[in-house]
Amino acid sequence: MLAVGDSASRTKLVTQDDIDAFARISGDENPAHSDNEWSRASRFAGPIAHGILSAGLVSAVIGMDLPGPGTIYVSQTLEFTAPVRPGDEVTATVTVLELQPRRRVLLETVAEAGGQVVLRGEAVVIPPREA
Repeated sequence: MLAVGDSASRTKLVTQDDIDAFARISGDENPAHSDNEWSRASRFAGPIAHGILSAGLVSAVIGMDLPGPGTIYVSQTLEFTAPVRPGDEVTATVTVLELQPRRRVLLETVAEAGGQVVLRGEAVVIPPREA
């Protein structure tokens, strides 16, 4: 049974191969992600991961850990607060903030890399019946 304060996390080392694969899958081939020369001249001074790649790690926590398999996303807000670079280890954490009517659950969603928050937001989900 879910309770306010329940929390789960997952960690992933983000590689340039991950970024390149995400670009191919999503079609987002912005040079900020994969063109070394272009990205070195940008404000980020090198390639950065797609923000949605970090959000995908949040989705993995929700879908696999908390609430877990069978969970349905209803909504998600996202604020990208810092870049993720190849070689960064990203930890996504999901925490139950509120149990709502109609079997909805409000979750805090946060991703961190190198001790810095890189993404924050909130999600509303419908957990599986057994959660």
